[in-house]
Amino acid sequence: MALRLPDKWIWDFWLAQDGPDYHVFYLQAPRSLGDPELRHWNASIGHAVSQDLRTWQVLPDVLRPGPPGDWDDYTTWTGSVLRHAALWYLFYTGTNRVEKGLVQRIGLATSSDLIGWDRYPENPILVADSHWYELLDTNLWHDQAWRDPWVFRSPDTGDFHALVTARVNHGPADGRGVIAHARSDDLFHWEVLPPVTEPGNFGHMEVPQWVAIRGRYYLLFSSTVQTQAAARQRRTGSVPVTGTHYLVSKNPLGPFRYKTQEFLVGDPAGMLYAGKLIQAPGGEWVFMATRLLASDGTFVGELGDPLPVTVDGAGNLSVDP
Repeated sequence: MALRLPDKWIWDFWLAQDGPDYHVFYLQAPRSLGDPELRHWNASIGHAVSQDLRTWQVLPDVLRPGPPGDWDDYTTWTGSVLRHAALWYLFYTGTNRVEKGLVQRIGLATSSDLIGWDRYPENPILVADSHWYELLDTNLWHDQAWRDPWVFRSPDTGDFHALVTARVNHGPADGRGVIAHARSDDLFHWEVLPPVTEPGNFGHMEVPQWVAIRGRYYLLFSSTVQTQAAARQRRTGSVPVTGTHYLVSKNPLGPFRYKTQEFLVGDPAGMLYAGKLIQAPGGEWVFMATRLLASDGTFVGELGDPLPVTVDGAGNLSVDP
């Protein structure tokens, strides 16, 4: 059964595995707000655990906005969790009230048990670099995109890499969306690097995930009907959809290229969003996503059950309904 909270909406999520336990972290906001669009400005990070990706036990909340005046006193948004040595590292997006939530930065919290979390005192640890990336300009875009960090350790070099939702500082405004790149030796100090994707297709590429399957490296991201670039629509002739897309590389650090112009999972209504690939307890790959909207546009706000994934010999992915 899906993970549905009676009093809160759920949307973006990410997972960490600890032995047989799958820990899911997710954005949540009170259903009592009434208007789902208000959820973004009333979000905290929730937590649940499962051993089968279907039956979930809700655990104590992880993070909520910091005290007034802190860099993240307005929102704590999407991130990822990584284990290194004896600690778990939670990377997350933060904004503050002074900037009206328009400028996104990335912070860190650590834990020894995935339950109690301590913010790193020198947050934020990772900010946009104008050498490659667009800073706040509301004439071009509604915010400064620098969010949704997905952090992983390179299988080749052993250093750490962050993939970040961002926008380059050139080109048509509706096609500047890219996945930014940064590297670190210690998870605390980061060097911002050029993006691992090319611009021109989307206004933004949200909630990225990096995953290795059968010698290939996949980069998933999500986008909406409203954020697909006009140039992409002209080039592909496809009807815009909302959902999860993927790119592929033979190198863990890219560059990542599209194997198909079709979304992995998508539809005009936007029923599933922020999709992730997960290796289930039996070793098979499954796809999980937020059940965002019903077919009639009603907001749902829950985590869906896993769906089977097929990987063919050429590395193409497909999700079975």
